[in-house]
Amino acid sequence: MPPKHTHTQKVTQHIQQLPSPFADIIEAIRKVILTTDNEIAEHIKWNSPAFYYNGEMKAFDPKKYKRDLLVINLHRGNILLVFPTGATIKKNTTVLEGNYTDGRRLVKIVDMDDLKQKETSLHEAIKEWLSLIEK
Repeated sequence: MPPKHTHTQKVTQHIQQLPSPFADIIEAIRKVILTTDNEIAEHIKWNSPAFYYNGEMKAFDPKKYKRDLLVINLHRGNILLVFPTGATIKKNTTVLEGNYTDGRRLVKIVDMDDLKQKETSLHEAIKEWLSLIEK
């Protein structure tokens, strides 16, 4: 796996290529996620900025995406934060949307004001997700 700073550079380059205002909003989302815990790292996955737990974990089937926190996707003028295992987060259901059979949940961000309104709930959801990791 490349050094962490290489991943950060690739994420920065990816975000800088996005049209405005998406680039600014995604950069702000990035800061919210990365400041939640120092064991959250970033990379490009599925051609999008993605965030994952970088600490020690018990062995698991990689197809279960237990290390993957979320992926940022642009969809129909909205920014979607896709939590592949978001259904495991039970306490903070107000910010997480959807009830997908594969266990993912979403947070839709429409603009910077929407992000500011959801920031605390987003931090709480990420902290709960981190507390569920089998270390």
